[in-house]
Amino acid sequence: MDYIIEMLDITKEFPGIIANDHITLQIKKGEIHALLGENGAGKSTLMSVLFGLYQPEGGCIKVRGKEVKINNPLDANALGIGMVHQHFKLVHNFTVLQNIVLGNEDTKHGLLEMKEARKKVVELSRKYHLSVDPDAEIQDITVGMQQRVEILKMLYRDNDILIFDEPTAVLTPQEIDELMNIMRELVKEGKSIIFITHKLNEIKAVADRCSVLRRGKYIGTVDVADTDKEALSEMMVGHKVSLTVDKQEAKPSDVVLEVKDLVVKDKKQGHTKDIIRNVSFQVRKGEIVCIAGIDGNGQTELVEAVTGMIKADGGTVYVKGEDMTKKSIRYRNTHGMSHIPEDRHKHGLVLDYSLEENLVLQDYFEPRFQNHGFIRQNEVTAYAEKLIEKYDIRSGQGAVTKVRSMSGGNQQKAIIAREISKNPEVLVAVQPTRGLDVGAIEFIHKQIVAERDAGAGVLLVSLELEEVMNLSDRILVIYEGELVADLNPKETTVQELGLYMAGSKRKEVK
Repeated sequence: MDYIIEMLDITKEFPGIIANDHITLQIKKGEIHALLGENGAGKSTLMSVLFGLYQPEGGCIKVRGKEVKINNPLDANALGIGMVHQHFKLVHNFTVLQNIVLGNEDTKHGLLEMKEARKKVVELSRKYHLSVDPDAEIQDITVGMQQRVEILKMLYRDNDILIFDEPTAVLTPQEIDELMNIMRELVKEGKSIIFITHKLNEIKAVADRCSVLRRGKYIGTVDVADTDKEALSEMMVGHKVSLTVDKQEAKPSDVVLEVKDLVVKDKKQGHTKDIIRNVSFQVRKGEIVCIAGIDGNGQTELVEAVTGMIKADGGTVYVKGEDMTKKSIRYRNTHGMSHIPEDRHKHGLVLDYSLEENLVLQDYFEPRFQNHGFIRQNEVTAYAEKLIEKYDIRSGQGAVTKVRSMSGGNQQKAIIAREISKNPEVLVAVQPTRGLDVGAIEFIHKQIVAERDAGAGVLLVSLELEEVMNLSDRILVIYEGELVADLNPKETTVQELGLYMAGSKRKEVK
């Protein structure tokens, strides 16, 4: 059997943890090979070894039948291996084109030669339906577009072995469908794809074979066509998992969050158009209200205005009847509001702080954690250890682990532990399960439902339609900065929801 990539008996260790424990993975030419596993199972580590970011302690790698030593990503590129990382590696104030050629620039007399590069990028984006404006700055484009830039970076380098690390974690349903089509096109062209994911639907939709890792060990490889989702999830987690949300009927009571005539203007590049246009809605205690929409329709700005991260240009935000519009983020935090942010690295965590420091970021100043301005370290550690156990946060060195070294899913669990443990009156949860596996999703959904049942009002913002339909008690659809529908998930379908999200249908929001 000819394999294009063979990773044989690979072992990779970090302090306190064996991330890859004698793993063997074999990829055929021209296949989409899914790599499935829980958060922290060792998927990204294994791919980082293949891409030259890490050196393994044991085992060998063969590419096209020859044993190779991959010391760094340049070696990987030279072997035709490219990688789209889970957290994109892009320079935000560079243009799309500059990012694509970075590290692979053509120069003439010491000056950058961009004409050929631009032509090649435009041709590639046309061929693979990756329409991106080459002159847009990264910071001004959606995450879906940023991902296309990452894919173009690989194609520009003529890579034919493509690693996608959790490529759909940040995409809308429509973008996910487009990405699947792009992947099929790439394979038709003779490229081979390793697709790291924990979304079973996507594996069923595009993958030919699937290898499963669990807690650093190789569990097995199956043909996707002959394996159902239940069997895959059991291989991944080690026990049966419920793929639906188990919740009682909501019993909403008093209004706990009210947003009235909220306006947010676009501050970028002198724009004056409104991103949020006179949005009004209420969330009551004991209900989960979900704002659904295609990414880039104002959800981010709406949440930032509600949580105090940006100043609203008009309108009012009330929590338990108190006007919070001009209050600081800390005031909101200490007066009943918790926030699970959309971007866990930018707004959720201080990556170079320890896990315990991150768990008390919003209440380290309270008497129980400090005495005359000195942190009571024992109290902080004890509190952190309680949360680590309760929320099953896995890390190499427990409470003192640097958060940067933890897997994305465990970083997310840390944020959720911190925000929910404050017993908020209002929980604003943005993409709470982005990038998480079925086991972790099941756990987090239970926590959010438990918050609702304990009397909190939950404002959920999600791009995952399954999550929207399963978790919410009411769905508000946002389109171009306006609420265009107020739906009952029991009385609507995903198709109907899609029409409202795309702006082709609307009804008055009460």
